[in-house]
Amino acid sequence: MFSFYWPIGLLVISNVFYHITAKSLPAQVDSFFSMTITYLVGAAISLALFFTIGNGEPVSQQLAGINWAPFVLGLSVVGLEVGAIFMYKAGWEVSVGNIVQAIFVAIALLIVGVLIYKEALTATKVAGIAACLVGIFLLNK
Repeated sequence: MFSFYWPIGLLVISNVFYHITAKSLPAQVDSFFSMTITYLVGAAISLALFFTIGNGEPVSQQLAGINWAPFVLGLSVVGLEVGAIFMYKAGWEVSVGNIVQAIFVAIALLIVGVLIYKEALTATKVAGIAACLVGIFLLNK
Protein backbone atom coordinates (compact mmCIF):
# COMPACT_ATOMS: atom_id res chain seq x y z
CA MET A 1 0.00 0.00 0.00
CA PHE A 2 2.90 2.38 0.80
CA SER A 3 4.32 2.00 -2.72
CA PHE A 4 0.97 3.20 -4.11
CA TYR A 5 0.65 6.34 -1.94
CA TRP A 6 4.22 7.59 -1.38
CA PRO A 7 4.46 9.23 -4.84
CA ILE A 8 1.36 11.32 -4.05
CA GLY A 9 2.91 12.39 -0.75
CA LEU A 10 6.13 13.33 -2.51
CA LEU A 11 4.17 15.32 -5.11
CA VAL A 12 2.20 17.19 -2.45
CA ILE A 13 5.26 18.06 -0.36
CA SER A 14 7.30 19.00 -3.44
CA ASN A 15 4.48 21.14 -4.83
CA VAL A 16 4.10 23.03 -1.56
CA PHE A 17 7.84 23.80 -1.48
CA TYR A 18 7.80 24.55 -5.21
CA HIS A 19 5.14 27.24 -4.87
CA ILE A 20 6.68 28.74 -1.74
CA THR A 21 10.05 29.05 -3.46
CA ALA A 22 8.62 30.20 -6.82
CA LYS A 23 6.84 33.04 -5.03
CA SER A 24 10.02 33.80 -3.02
CA LEU A 25 12.42 34.23 -5.95
CA PRO A 26 14.22 37.57 -5.62
CA ALA A 27 12.58 40.21 -7.83
CA GLN A 28 15.96 41.73 -8.72
CA VAL A 29 17.28 38.44 -10.18
CA ASP A 30 16.21 37.58 -13.72
CA SER A 31 13.68 34.72 -13.69
CA PHE A 32 15.55 32.81 -16.40
CA PHE A 33 18.82 33.01 -14.44
CA SER A 34 17.00 31.63 -11.39
CA MET A 35 15.68 28.83 -13.57
CA THR A 36 19.20 28.08 -14.81
CA ILE A 37 20.37 27.62 -11.21
CA THR A 38 17.28 25.51 -10.50
CA TYR A 39 17.96 23.20 -13.45
CA LEU A 40 21.66 22.87 -12.64
CA VAL A 41 20.75 21.76 -9.11
CA GLY A 42 18.06 19.42 -10.49
CA ALA A 43 20.43 17.95 -13.07
CA ALA A 44 23.13 17.33 -10.46
CA ILE A 45 20.66 15.61 -8.11
CA SER A 46 19.15 13.54 -10.94
CA LEU A 47 22.59 12.42 -12.12
CA ALA A 48 23.64 11.51 -8.57
CA LEU A 49 20.44 9.49 -8.10
CA PHE A 50 20.96 7.76 -11.45
CA PHE A 51 24.43 6.62 -10.40
CA THR A 52 23.44 5.66 -6.84
CA ILE A 53 19.97 4.13 -7.05
CA GLY A 54 19.33 3.85 -10.81
CA ASN A 55 18.81 0.52 -12.54
CA GLY A 56 22.56 0.02 -13.01
CA GLU A 57 22.54 0.01 -16.80
CA PRO A 58 25.33 1.99 -18.50
CA VAL A 59 24.74 5.49 -19.84
CA SER A 60 25.25 4.27 -23.41
CA GLN A 61 22.41 1.79 -23.02
CA GLN A 62 20.19 4.49 -21.53
CA LEU A 63 20.96 6.85 -24.42
CA ALA A 64 20.11 4.12 -26.94
CA GLY A 65 16.63 3.81 -25.42
CA ILE A 66 15.76 7.51 -25.45
CA ASN A 67 12.83 8.66 -27.57
CA TRP A 68 11.16 12.06 -28.10
CA ALA A 69 9.44 12.14 -24.69
CA PRO A 70 12.31 13.44 -22.46
CA PHE A 71 12.88 16.34 -24.85
CA VAL A 72 9.22 17.36 -24.89
CA LEU A 73 9.08 16.81 -21.12
CA GLY A 74 11.99 19.25 -20.77
CA LEU A 75 10.10 21.84 -22.81
CA SER A 76 7.00 21.22 -20.71
CA VAL A 77 8.89 21.65 -17.45
CA VAL A 78 10.30 24.99 -18.64
CA GLY A 79 6.74 26.05 -19.53
CA LEU A 80 5.55 25.05 -16.06
CA GLU A 81 8.34 27.00 -14.41
CA VAL A 82 7.95 30.13 -16.52
CA GLY A 83 4.18 30.04 -16.07
CA ALA A 84 4.39 29.70 -12.29
CA ILE A 85 7.06 32.35 -11.84
CA PHE A 86 5.24 34.88 -13.99
CA MET A 87 1.87 33.96 -12.44
CA TYR A 88 3.23 35.08 -9.08
CA LYS A 89 4.97 38.11 -10.57
CA ALA A 90 1.59 39.11 -12.08
CA GLY A 91 0.15 39.12 -8.57
CA TRP A 92 -1.68 35.80 -8.24
CA GLU A 93 -2.03 34.59 -4.66
CA VAL A 94 -0.46 31.25 -3.75
CA SER A 95 -3.82 30.06 -2.43
CA VAL A 96 -5.66 30.85 -5.68
CA GLY A 97 -3.31 30.74 -8.70
CA ASN A 98 -2.29 27.12 -8.35
CA ILE A 99 -5.86 25.97 -7.76
CA VAL A 100 -7.13 27.80 -10.85
CA GLN A 101 -4.44 26.35 -13.11
CA ALA A 102 -4.84 22.88 -11.59
CA ILE A 103 -8.57 22.91 -12.34
CA PHE A 104 -7.97 23.88 -15.97
CA VAL A 105 -5.25 21.21 -16.25
CA ALA A 106 -7.64 18.62 -14.82
CA ILE A 107 -10.31 19.57 -17.36
CA ALA A 108 -7.80 19.49 -20.22
CA LEU A 109 -6.48 16.09 -19.12
CA LEU A 110 -10.00 14.74 -18.86
CA ILE A 111 -10.53 15.73 -22.50
CA VAL A 112 -7.16 14.21 -23.47
CA GLY A 113 -8.07 11.02 -21.61
CA VAL A 114 -11.36 10.69 -23.46
CA LEU A 115 -10.10 11.63 -26.94
CA ILE A 116 -6.63 10.06 -27.00
CA TYR A 117 -6.67 7.29 -24.40
CA LYS A 118 -10.33 6.32 -24.88
CA GLU A 119 -11.14 6.69 -21.17
CA ALA A 120 -14.83 6.77 -20.28
CA LEU A 121 -16.58 10.14 -19.87
CA THR A 122 -19.03 9.47 -17.07
CA ALA A 123 -21.73 11.60 -15.52
CA THR A 124 -19.58 11.77 -12.39
CA LYS A 125 -16.67 13.24 -14.36
CA VAL A 126 -18.96 15.79 -16.03
CA ALA A 127 -20.31 16.75 -12.59
CA GLY A 128 -16.71 17.09 -11.39
CA ILE A 129 -15.94 19.48 -14.25
CA ALA A 130 -19.03 21.53 -13.38
CA ALA A 131 -17.98 21.63 -9.72
CA CYS A 132 -14.48 22.77 -10.74
CA LEU A 133 -15.88 25.58 -12.86
CA VAL A 134 -18.13 26.69 -9.99
CA GLY A 135 -15.04 26.58 -7.76
CA ILE A 136 -13.11 28.86 -10.11
CA PHE A 137 -16.03 31.28 -10.15
CA LEU A 138 -16.18 31.31 -6.34
CA LEU A 139 -12.40 31.68 -5.94
CA ASN A 140 -12.39 34.75 -8.18
CA LYS A 141 -15.33 36.50 -6.48
